[in-house]
Amino acid sequence: MVTPSAAAEQPSGVAEKINAFLYRPVDIAPLAVFRILMGILAAAEGWGAIMTGWVRANYVDVSYNFNFIGFEFLHVLIGPQAYAIYFLLGAAGLGIAFGYRYRLSVAVYTLLWAAVYFGQKTSYNNHYYLLLLMCILLLIVPAHRAVSLDVRNGRVAPAQAVPYWSKWIFKILLLIVYTYAAIAKLYPDWLSGKAVEIFLSSRTHYPIIGPLCGERWFIMLISYGGIVFDFLVVPALWWRPTRGFAFVVSIGFHIFNSVVFHIGIFPYMMLICTVLYFDQAVIRKLFFRRAPLWAGTPAGLLLPSRSGAEIDKTKKIFLEVFLFGFIALMVLLPLRPFIYPGSPHWSEEGHRLSWHMMLRSKSGTVYYVIKDSEGVPLKAVHPAKELPHKQARSMATRPDKIWQYAQKLGDEYSELTSDTVQVYARSKVSLNGRPFYPMIDPEADLYAAEWSHIRPSPWILPHPEL
Repeated sequence: MVTPSAAAEQPSGVAEKINAFLYRPVDIAPLAVFRILMGILAAAEGWGAIMTGWVRANYVDVSYNFNFIGFEFLHVLIGPQAYAIYFLLGAAGLGIAFGYRYRLSVAVYTLLWAAVYFGQKTSYNNHYYLLLLMCILLLIVPAHRAVSLDVRNGRVAPAQAVPYWSKWIFKILLLIVYTYAAIAKLYPDWLSGKAVEIFLSSRTHYPIIGPLCGERWFIMLISYGGIVFDFLVVPALWWRPTRGFAFVVSIGFHIFNSVVFHIGIFPYMMLICTVLYFDQAVIRKLFFRRAPLWAGTPAGLLLPSRSGAEIDKTKKIFLEVFLFGFIALMVLLPLRPFIYPGSPHWSEEGHRLSWHMMLRSKSGTVYYVIKDSEGVPLKAVHPAKELPHKQARSMATRPDKIWQYAQKLGDEYSELTSDTVQVYARSKVSLNGRPFYPMIDPEADLYAAEWSHIRPSPWILPHPEL
């Protein structure tokens, strides 16, 4: 599998430098460990959602779900069939961990996870999105070429090395995630400690850590410590002299977040990713003590195929287009909040897919006024009386969900009255403890309004203080 370079000369042209960087062979051990641990975590996410009642609360005991706009067909997931989907997610996760029919296992997990991710956003977490991205990358990396049932059963040939891009793309993704998470914290409510103070105010009863949650110095330590950690942790892991210190700090940081903020598998996913930064000797000593170290040469090139130069060239082109296209997309998507007017913490425009993690606290109320085509009021509808508490509470502060529910009501009452109705929202929202202000234009007919994924919505009122 390892193809020696034709010459020992240093690469001169751009293509040669790309080859030398992306395709130089590196030990497969860190990638294999990463696959095993991520597979176990993926299985835990699937089966854990069943055992904790998450699936029941978000997919079974509901009659309506706030899917990502454009994915309305995923309403078919609502009901007991969601249990089967999450069971399959757990099974596919184990398939990834054991390297059993690896490509199929990853493909099944990716497809099903994409469905449940886009199928509901009431319980939105950034780690759901990150797990989807990780699955997409796992689809293309040869992480099953060692310590896997596929190797043991002869489905794939074993390998001691993988091309560097197999590890590098995950490391670049983490650099992007943490960097944008740090940038997003550079806004007044975080820098003043207001956002963190709100989050910690409900944790003062915790043992040991509780008394500190009300202390001003501790609040500011968490606020600015989070910024420093997000900016520096990936570079510190990448640089060998600071790697051990960064790893120890990462353990403390993520365990604290897990215990105090209950943010699911995200902290453990981040800790698992650190194995990609450690040298092969460290990984093999910890996980594969009996396996010999790989004695490869950095001068070698690991190309996508051995079937022939033309196939190699074609695969290389597709691979490089994907890798750099993926990176470009990951860099561009989090810039969306900057093209919308006002604060994304208020309007939510550009908030998702931008690594805005635990940056604001919102509360609010909303109800709808249904009018006939002549503008005569027909009925006032209070979602808090019709939806589960979690759905109603989340919807009241999210303009996209308010619009979605207006579409639902408009369809229902238009059919009921055999006339096209008008739907108006009366909404008041508080951001980070500020006074309540209207968030939705009360004169805007939301049923007639069109949703745009790229243009600001004129019916979202700006916050008067931001």
